[in-house]
Amino acid sequence: MTPSLISGNVIAVVGAESTGKTELARLLAERLTQRGIATTLVPEVLRDWCVREGRTPRPHEQAAIADEQTRRIAEAARHGVVVADTTALMTAVYSDMLFDDRALYPDALAAQAGYAMTLLTALDLPWVADGLQRDGPHVREPVDALVRAALARAGVSYAVVHGRGPERLASAWTALNLASDAEATAARRTAGEAWGWSCEKCSDPVCEHRLFTDLLSRRS
Repeated sequence: MTPSLISGNVIAVVGAESTGKTELARLLAERLTQRGIATTLVPEVLRDWCVREGRTPRPHEQAAIADEQTRRIAEAARHGVVVADTTALMTAVYSDMLFDDRALYPDALAAQAGYAMTLLTALDLPWVADGLQRDGPHVREPVDALVRAALARAGVSYAVVHGRGPERLASAWTALNLASDAEATAARRTAGEAWGWSCEKCSDPVCEHRLFTDLLSRRS
């Protein structure tokens, strides 16, 4: 087995409303699965909650939603790679913005720091209404700013995903490749190893199998 290229095995997709998180997470999970990597897509807990209750959560209900999102991600991560359609961080951000409650940040950011990769969806898609969950285009910039500030405070690195349609998936895929290559280089330097790596599946040193094999071996 090669050295770990990305620690952990969760790819977390976060971002403001109507920025394509759900679609991007689905497409990423599909691509990983097509590459022969056991992958679970963990959907957004809040969406199911709003459908079930017929309303948006009240302040005291936010913590349970955040905790359930983290729990589902952790449970799925026991079985392979996870693509998470949002994380507890987004619940923390909305609690901050809507209810002036910052109590959910510590646990949410602790979980986020343990994920392999954080992808932040850019604000370059048109806003589209989606039932109870969406407040309007005016909240996207404030939410984006809060997400970036929270990640910065916690020292959690992230990649911003841009583009429409296939371009957005390509942007995310490139970010994952770059992160894998960066960690591979750091691992080689730490171990004093020379450049060069041969995939056990083929002769291509930059194949996707190399980039993601170790996500499976480093389970949360």
